[in-house]
Amino acid sequence: MNQGHMTISKRGWWVLPVLLAGTMRVYAQEPVGQATPVPPKTPASEPWKQIPIPPLHDFKPVEPKKIKLENGLVIFLQEDHELPFVDGTILIRGGSRNEPADKAGLVSLYGEAWRTSGTAAHTGEQLDDMLALKAASIETGGGLATTSMHWSSFSKDFDEVFGLTVDLLEHPSFKADKLALGKRELYTGIARRNDDAAEIAGREAGLVAYGKNNPYDREVEYATVDAVKLTDLQTWHDKTFAPNNMIVAVEGDFDSAAMEAKLRKAFGGLKPGAEVKAPEVTFHDPQHGVFFANKADVDQSNVYIVGLGTERSNPDYYALSVMNEIFSGGFGSRVIQSVRTRLGLAYNVGGSYGAGYDHPGLFVAEAGTKSASTVAATRAVLDEIGRLKTVPPTAEELHSAKDQLLNSFIFNYDSRAKTLNEQVVLALYGYPPDFLEKYKSGIEKVTSADVERVANKYIDVNKLAVVIVGNQSEMGTPLTDLGPVTNLDISIPPPPKGAGATE
Repeated sequence: MNQGHMTISKRGWWVLPVLLAGTMRVYAQEPVGQATPVPPKTPASEPWKQIPIPPLHDFKPVEPKKIKLENGLVIFLQEDHELPFVDGTILIRGGSRNEPADKAGLVSLYGEAWRTSGTAAHTGEQLDDMLALKAASIETGGGLATTSMHWSSFSKDFDEVFGLTVDLLEHPSFKADKLALGKRELYTGIARRNDDAAEIAGREAGLVAYGKNNPYDREVEYATVDAVKLTDLQTWHDKTFAPNNMIVAVEGDFDSAAMEAKLRKAFGGLKPGAEVKAPEVTFHDPQHGVFFANKADVDQSNVYIVGLGTERSNPDYYALSVMNEIFSGGFGSRVIQSVRTRLGLAYNVGGSYGAGYDHPGLFVAEAGTKSASTVAATRAVLDEIGRLKTVPPTAEELHSAKDQLLNSFIFNYDSRAKTLNEQVVLALYGYPPDFLEKYKSGIEKVTSADVERVANKYIDVNKLAVVIVGNQSEMGTPLTDLGPVTNLDISIPPPPKGAGATE
C-alpha cells in the first residue's frame, strides 16, 4: 500500500516440499498390485515437533542519534561500520494526498522529473555520469504522505555525492522534456490498468472502501495528468521544501559528531516555511452490497471484501493484530483452513486488518476462485469473518498467532538500517520513539477475551462491501444472491484533445 500505512497482513502462499537433511526411509517393495501400508505417525516421525523453541529475548534495538535544529529540521544518525558505505534519506512532508484532485498524478510526476531534470549546474544526464563513476546514486520520488530523496555512496565519496544531493534539493531545474517523459509513462499505466483482473479488483476495492474522491485512494486519469504543467512542479517544490517539513536520516560508515557538523552546515541556515499537514478527511464505512466489474476474457473471479481498518495509535491495535493473524495468518489460519483446505473453494485466499499511521487502513479479505464457485467462495469468506465474533480463539490459536507475530516482527528490525527507517517514520507521524519496544509486550498481553472483544467491536459484515471482478457468463449462481449489485464502470476516459502539453 501507500506510504503512510502499515498493514497487519498475512496471505496464503504456495509452499514447495522440503526434504529434511539426514532423513531417509526405505520400505520393502511390495508385489505389484498390493497396497503399501502407511506407517502410523509417531513422535519420532515428526522430529520438528521435538525442537525446543526458546522464548524471545527482550527487544531493544540500537537507537539512532536524534537531533533537532532550531529551524525545525530533524536529523537521525545511525553509525554502522560493517561496510564502507553511507546511505541517506530526506523525507519531505506533503504527498499525493495533498495534491489537487484535478491534478492527480502531480506528485508522481514531480518525483520523476526532479531527478531526471537535474540542477542549474548539472543536467540529469550529467548527474548520471558523475554518479556512475563513483558507483553512487541519487534518487527522488513521490508517495502518499511525503516526497523523498535518497542518496548512496562509498564513505570516501560522501562529501561529493552529498554536495550534489544538496544542490538537487535546493536548486532543482525542472525541464519540459522530462515532464513530458513522465507523463508518457503515466499514460501507459492508465492505458493498461484494466489488463489484469486481480489488479482491477484491488484497485476498485480501495476506491469503494474509501469513497469517491478520497485523497487517500484517488484515481489518476489522462485529464488529471495532462493538467499538470511545468510551473506546477516548481510551485510544489516551493510549497513543501522547508526545514520544518523535513527529516534527514543518515546511516553507515561515519563519525556521528563529524556528520552532525556537516548536516548543520548544509541545512542549519534554511528558513522555516509553512507546515504541510495531512488533509482533513472524514472517513465513512463503505456502502454495503456487491460491486461487480465484468471481465469476459477470464475464467475465474477475484473477490475482495473490504471495510475500514484502524490506526496504529489505537490501543486495540495489538489485539486486532492477533485477531488478524488467527483469521488470515498463513496456512494454519481460519480462512485458509476453511475456504481453501476444507471446502476447496479458492486457490488463493487471505486477508489483512490495515492500520495506518494517521488514518484508517483497510480491512480486506480476498479470494481467487473459479467462476462457477464465485458466490460460494464469497459466502465462505464472509462466514469466516462472522465466526470471529462468535467463536473465540482456542488456546492453541492464540499461542500460535502471538508466536508468529513476534517472530516475524523481530526480523523486520534485525539491522540498524531497518530500525533507523522505522524511527524516521514514527517521527514523521508523531509517534513516541519507544513505540517499537512496546510492540512485543503489547502482543504478549493479548488474551482470548481481548480478541473476542475487538472482533465484536470492530467486525460487522453489514459494514463491508464485496468487490468482484470476473466473467459473469460463467457464474452459475447469480451475484444477487449475495445482496444488491452495483455495476462498476471501469472504462478509461479518453485523453483530452491536445493532451501532452507541459507549458
